[in-house]
Amino acid sequence: MANSKKNIFFYYHKDGETDSKVETLHRLAEENGFQIVERHEDASIIVSIGGDGAFLQAVRKTGFRQDCIYTGITREGQSGLYCDFNIDNFDDMLHSLQHDELEVRRFPIIKTQVNDGIEFYCLNEVTIRSTIVKTIVIDVSIDGQHFETFRGDGLIVATPTGSTGYTKSTNGAVIDPLTACYQVSEIASLNNNQYRTLGSSFILNNNRKLQLDIIQDGNDHPIISLDNEALPIRKTQSIEVLMDDKVIKTVKLKNNTYWDRIKRTFL
Repeated sequence: MANSKKNIFFYYHKDGETDSKVETLHRLAEENGFQIVERHEDASIIVSIGGDGAFLQAVRKTGFRQDCIYTGITREGQSGLYCDFNIDNFDDMLHSLQHDELEVRRFPIIKTQVNDGIEFYCLNEVTIRSTIVKTIVIDVSIDGQHFETFRGDGLIVATPTGSTGYTKSTNGAVIDPLTACYQVSEIASLNNNQYRTLGSSFILNNNRKLQLDIIQDGNDHPIISLDNEALPIRKTQSIEVLMDDKVIKTVKLKNNTYWDRIKRTFL
């Protein structure tokens, strides 16, 4: 837990160009009364640099902390749904932090448990996909009741904010993050006279439990990805998904809503 509300930790992939930019950010932050810390555990504000991918990594690598605020900064020419600021207008962010021109928003996350083992959290989505030239077969259950047997390339389970990513590319719905739910979408499902799936995305309330059981028919080693990181588990038999009570707190400019971002990004 951080001792000061003005302790900042920067998360970014080091390279010569970014390093020089970050040195400038350090100076600006210190000139405005903020303290730079070397350990994320000591920070009350965690700043990622590098777009949405870096933001997701920052949240994951720092343990989905509940006692701090995350914010994202894009590099020049980048845009992001999680990032309100650009590396060249960092001083605007500091000014906003000091003068209460920001609003805290809370993004829901999902919790997954693989093979009844360790629990993992996702801010965007968990994805399960076949690794061989063969459909993966998954028994899908909701609240302990069998719903369907899926055959295809895989499934995506996404949060509302994750609905603008991989899920959207499979014709899933874009969901308001104020809606407490998560979405299940198919990747190239197989539908014919013999096999049948729902054939569309479906949305579950936050109190529903989703169970995905992999039929062990040779496709026993699928790729499971958590946000933008692959899960290092060799053999997968089942995945349980729940909407967790935890949230990721981030900040936004008061005049920059989620739907403003959607419009800028896609329209």
